[in-house]
Amino acid sequence: MNATVIILAAGEGTRMKSNHAKVSHRILAKPMIRWVVDAALAAGAGRVITVVGSHGDEVRALLSGVEGVECVEQAERLGTGHAVKVALEATGVNAGPVIVLNGDLPLIEPKTIRKFADTVADGTAAAAVLTMTPPDPFGYGRIELSEEGQVLRIIEQKDCTDEQAKTLLECNAGCYAFDGAALAAHIGEVGCDNAQGEYYLPDMLEILRNAGLGVTYFHCNDFREGLGVNSRAQLAELTAIARDRINACLMAEGVTMIDPASTWIGPDATVGRDTVIYPATMIMGATEIGEECTVGPNTRLMNVRVGNFSVIDETVAEDVQIDDYVNCGPRAYLRPGTHLCDHSKAGTHVEIKKSTIGVGSKVPHLSYIGDTTMGANVNIGAGSITCNYDGVHKSPTTIGDNTFIGSDTMMVAPVNIGADAVTGASSCITHDVPDGALALERSDQRIIEGYTARKRARQ
Repeated sequence: MNATVIILAAGEGTRMKSNHAKVSHRILAKPMIRWVVDAALAAGAGRVITVVGSHGDEVRALLSGVEGVECVEQAERLGTGHAVKVALEATGVNAGPVIVLNGDLPLIEPKTIRKFADTVADGTAAAAVLTMTPPDPFGYGRIELSEEGQVLRIIEQKDCTDEQAKTLLECNAGCYAFDGAALAAHIGEVGCDNAQGEYYLPDMLEILRNAGLGVTYFHCNDFREGLGVNSRAQLAELTAIARDRINACLMAEGVTMIDPASTWIGPDATVGRDTVIYPATMIMGATEIGEECTVGPNTRLMNVRVGNFSVIDETVAEDVQIDDYVNCGPRAYLRPGTHLCDHSKAGTHVEIKKSTIGVGSKVPHLSYIGDTTMGANVNIGAGSITCNYDGVHKSPTTIGDNTFIGSDTMMVAPVNIGADAVTGASSCITHDVPDGALALERSDQRIIEGYTARKRARQ
């Protein structure tokens, strides 16, 4: 698609009642502006230009590192027409289709953007309006068309007669496609003779018509793509729509969801076929889940890679690698840098951070493992921890293959425990343990006969 996409993201979004840019608010853990930018990039836009203003640094940070995206500053927020003029002047765009989208339009699809660009690509129209037919059109500007299908005008809701409100059901979604040369030639003609003293982009339609140029429309079959966010209630509404849309696609591809309404999966996540997802599960970011896994209930995964045939039950994990046939939970907490190898286990009330749990190794319950490299077939007894932090520095622990760590063992890092070794229950290991050795650190048990009776007598 040889087109430029200009995304308007400079507004303050006062109805959000927020200390942050409106477009920074998240839908399924992804900022709204990234939904629109990613859709434009997926559509094949030659250039994506984002106009920033209010909270500009915050919006720029959200787009940092996204290849193919330029940011332009609208220092004075003087309306949408002014924003587009600023973008054209800063980037030199003056040819080809130019698509203007709003940064709070998270549900628009790449294929819609491509088709929208086609309406002005052949030169028969200088501009097009993106339209939709929502179930309740109240509040939207209505499109009045000529007999030839040209846009005559956009009538705002407050200016509609009763008859127009009933009969004009084609609504303005607030997005526009322009022939770039026509837009650049006429954008300076947009005036600010209105109550707000702002330059409004929709005025371009009348300007182009008066210049003898065609103005048409492109109807979006799914009205939800044209919905924007201006309040927290609308943010929740569109989040639910996005959830349902993603879940429907995944179920059509062979994923089972016990309760789709309580299953929240982000747009960049993937789930393999025959995986079963239980209620109250969130799968966000660049999470990848393989085939025939069981995920949930009460599970939250962010940027986690899961292999095949694994069980993730009541688990919170972020930036983690989980291989095949792994068993997690219930109530496991996997922190960044954790790698669970094939057939390993992180059990009940287990926390693991920046550690590798080797093939077939198990951390069954009530343990903390941090900054550890663990070999294969290791068993960690209940209540054992690696003491990896001295208040200033983090230190590593290594545990060799086939080693058995007795319950309630404290491994004070830095420490190396060899292969095929054993630590006695309730030991505090402060020195390296050789291969095949037993490490036992425990005070002698004392028995004081008759203690209870004497204590009661004193009381």
